[in-house]
Amino acid sequence: MGQRRALPEDRMLVEQLRLQLGNIGSSVIPTLVVAAVLVGVLHNEANELALSAWCAAIVIFKLFLAWDARRLLASTIDPADARRLLWRKVGLNLVDGVAWGALAWAALGSTTVAGSVLVVAVLAGVAGSSMSSLAPIFPAFVAFGVAELLLLSSKLWQMDDPAYKTLAGASVLYMVALLGQARNGSRAARRAIALGFENLDLVERLRVETDHAQEAQRVADEANLAKSRFLAAASHDLRQPIHAQGLFLEVLARSRLSPEQADALANARATWQASAEMLDTLLDFSRLEAGVVEPQWQVFALQPLFNKIENELAPQADAKGIVYRSRETHAVVHADPALVGLILRNLVSNAIRYTEQGGVLVACRMHGEEAVLEVWDTGVGIDPSQHREIFREFHQLGNAERDRRKGLGLGLAIAQGLARALGQELTLASVPGRGSVFRFKLPLQRGGVVIEDGSGRDATSARASFDARVLVIDDDETIRTGMRQLLRAWGCECDVADSIEEAQALARVHRPDMVIIDYRLREQRSGAGAAAALRAEFGDDLPMLLITGDTAPQRLREARATGVPLLHKPVLPAQLHRAMTALLQGRELDSTFAWLRSADGERVEAP
Repeated sequence: MGQRRALPEDRMLVEQLRLQLGNIGSSVIPTLVVAAVLVGVLHNEANELALSAWCAAIVIFKLFLAWDARRLLASTIDPADARRLLWRKVGLNLVDGVAWGALAWAALGSTTVAGSVLVVAVLAGVAGSSMSSLAPIFPAFVAFGVAELLLLSSKLWQMDDPAYKTLAGASVLYMVALLGQARNGSRAARRAIALGFENLDLVERLRVETDHAQEAQRVADEANLAKSRFLAAASHDLRQPIHAQGLFLEVLARSRLSPEQADALANARATWQASAEMLDTLLDFSRLEAGVVEPQWQVFALQPLFNKIENELAPQADAKGIVYRSRETHAVVHADPALVGLILRNLVSNAIRYTEQGGVLVACRMHGEEAVLEVWDTGVGIDPSQHREIFREFHQLGNAERDRRKGLGLGLAIAQGLARALGQELTLASVPGRGSVFRFKLPLQRGGVVIEDGSGRDATSARASFDARVLVIDDDETIRTGMRQLLRAWGCECDVADSIEEAQALARVHRPDMVIIDYRLREQRSGAGAAAALRAEFGDDLPMLLITGDTAPQRLREARATGVPLLHKPVLPAQLHRAMTALLQGRELDSTFAWLRSADGERVEAP
């Protein structure tokens, strides 16, 4: 760093004066109160006239100082007048110090010992408080402090009591200490003023640099727009021959070919497919860059979209030997289903591409008036330093050789752009080596929890009905509503509770045939506690099922220790139906009901 530039002294004095003048207003009321109290406590026949005159002088002079400070602050102080005003300020504070010191001569010797102690204490306190308010102008404090404390010490020394003479010496030492502290305060004030001027200079330089940066940004934006137009045009012009190529390849595929020709054709078709996918990606990106993506808002259920994406992309996960799951949801949202589908496809494709073991999970959580869509994977993870970069176009992790089988590096940029087109933001949480989760929010449609229809892959109409009363304990209102509707669709009588106490009360009125409990409840309570309380009252043979969204190994081990079968969120309706059927028939659950890997890689299974 360079050396700090010295400021002109007059410029520095102006700021010191303004800083000190600004401190005067806050001392007016305390001064008036102290003066009145002292007169009320100390006056007697011997000193009544002297104290009254002292009080009048203090009040009048303090009001004058406040008026004078306000007047100067309201005007512009010319640096050329700074030194004259400085010495004027020193003179005024000398008078103020003499006025306060006169209290010792007006009261000491004519009041009680307690009154004398009060006088000494007040004058010492006034000197101390003035040190902080006058510190910006050190000569002004010297004038005030020396005048006040010298008058006090001289009066104390004049009195015949040795104790007062000792106080006189202590007053001199106190004055010396205050002068040292005031000098340090004055230096600190000057440094602060100098730093303030440097900051102003820095702000000005930053403003100039910002203007230059904005101009450079404008040029870059124009270049980026030209690039986007080129990509859009190139994408359009290349689609025609690529489309024709695909037609010819399909014709060849229907011809009689030798094994070598068939193998060559398969490679050609794979290359054509990759080219077509790249063009589709470029087209999506170009549309975003051009700002022509306009959401077509409508109300739709998420589950059919989840099912469609799973049908499309699950085979890719199967080919890599990883698990693909989508959590069943009853959420109904207000958005553009086409854009939401594109976002999810890009996120899921990206997750499958970078996951070599474990799995990919697509889920939806309710959060207030919003649905939070999440795509989880157990892939390579992303270093925090790359969290911003991966949303940049053509940026890829682990593809320095630009292998086009790994895509163009546009998927996340497109997903982010589409999310912003919907007025949302795509967020990322990731741990290198452990996996990632991408999230974006959509507005829920009011009353958007719906009963599953018969068209879904897990349609409730295809399931056997139950003749049972089920008690559900969950602190999430949306889940309680969804569970009640689902279980009633299965023929169950369903009671729902959000706490252990409410569940016990409902169970006493209608004894349940089965209890389904969320593991994490409000107030740091757990499903294990709820299970223990209900078993203590209704017996150990009451069928129970725990459901957990926790993946922490310790929490999962705690859940398993209860001996209650455990399902992991998200639970598909088919999975829940099979679990309920087994428990109500008195059968045990096997480990197929618990797909999930905990953070330390341990396989978590139902007991």
